[in-house]
Amino acid sequence: MSPEILGLVALGSLFIFIFVGFPIAFTLLFLGLVAGYIGIGSVVFHLMTLQVYAIMNEQVLAAVPFFLFMGYLLESSGLMERLFKAFQMMLARVSGSLYIAVTATATIFAAATGIVGSSVTLLGVMAGPTMRQSKYDVRLSAGCITAGGTLGILIPPSIMLVVMGPVVGVPVTDLFAAAIFPGIILASLYCGYCLVRCKLNPTLGPALSREERAESAAWLLKEFVLGVLPVTLVILSTLGTIMFGLATPTEGAACGAIGSLVLTLIYRKMTWSNLLTSMYRTVEISAMILMLCGASNFFGAVFSRLGSALLLTKLLLGMNLDPMIMLIAIMALIFVLGWPLEWVPIVLIIIPILLPMVRELGYNLTWFCTLVAVTLQTAWLSPPVALSAYFLKGVVPQWSLKDIYAGMVQFMGLQVLGMAVILVFPGLATWLPAVLRA
Repeated sequence: MSPEILGLVALGSLFIFIFVGFPIAFTLLFLGLVAGYIGIGSVVFHLMTLQVYAIMNEQVLAAVPFFLFMGYLLESSGLMERLFKAFQMMLARVSGSLYIAVTATATIFAAATGIVGSSVTLLGVMAGPTMRQSKYDVRLSAGCITAGGTLGILIPPSIMLVVMGPVVGVPVTDLFAAAIFPGIILASLYCGYCLVRCKLNPTLGPALSREERAESAAWLLKEFVLGVLPVTLVILSTLGTIMFGLATPTEGAACGAIGSLVLTLIYRKMTWSNLLTSMYRTVEISAMILMLCGASNFFGAVFSRLGSALLLTKLLLGMNLDPMIMLIAIMALIFVLGWPLEWVPIVLIIIPILLPMVRELGYNLTWFCTLVAVTLQTAWLSPPVALSAYFLKGVVPQWSLKDIYAGMVQFMGLQVLGMAVILVFPGLATWLPAVLRA
């Protein structure tokens, strides 16, 4: 067996082991060592040491635990519930106001944590009972909550973009800047769709009754100042310092984590239990992501050293397809893989394998990464797996999976529309990073 074929066999075995349920990180290490020892001999052990050390020495990845800690603090402190209540009261007279409140809260929370499960669960807990009580359409409500929750994959400071930057070789600041306009476009599509539907059929999202509305304009102003501004300012200051070059992603993330901690203390929402839970969850998820980073970096190096990546590139380029058709095919592959897999193995395994071909075809890497993020976000809304549906069903058991799926499919269509816009107008992803670098 040639080394190139050996690498492809290892890749096929990897997917089999993942689908069976083996831990991804240890599977990557095992297959990398076995295939590498057969193909290149004992030098594979030195390669493993070098590759794991290289990725663990990547300072940008130190931002991961800080961003996670910031998100978990804001989630456990109850500040996001107050944020949702403030939006709900400010838009109480508008038909479909809860849809807008959910999307606005989801957009801000997405900038605090890039974990979809947390976002969908929290939005379901906050908005689900209120939407049921207000007799909102179940399908539109479920679609709005799940779609809003998936914004965390795309909107900076997305954990996925932090990890993807070093993998692809693009500055994380560029990826953050590139994701802003696409994120705003998708959130606007969600809001516009809900408002149009409610305008045509007000029973889908009736305005809040007089008893549920705010007592006075002064009370509304107070809720806006106390419920919306502080959280928004912490997040915007964190992003601003990173994108304008005032701080590295790691430094900005550390400032955001400290700002969230101070905010929870000021609002007297901090408890010892909440702090410990946030720290434990941060350590658990950070260890998983960093372990996967090291293992996938080693497996990718073995795959490339065997020549398998070059073989795949030549095969795909030999098909002589139009570059746009090839790009759409790549996104379709990532979309399908996004059903059974989390973003972590896709970003750390699939993207490095496709990277030589992407470079050969001359795609802008910042634009490419943005498309990958939007594609994975769409996969989270797509049956048959659609993990977002199960997160929402867990916290709003009164809604049937059939209705949740029906709502998600509507917003998946909006995602595809947003993807088409970014494909046709690459400047939406490339303009802002170029301006900030100038």
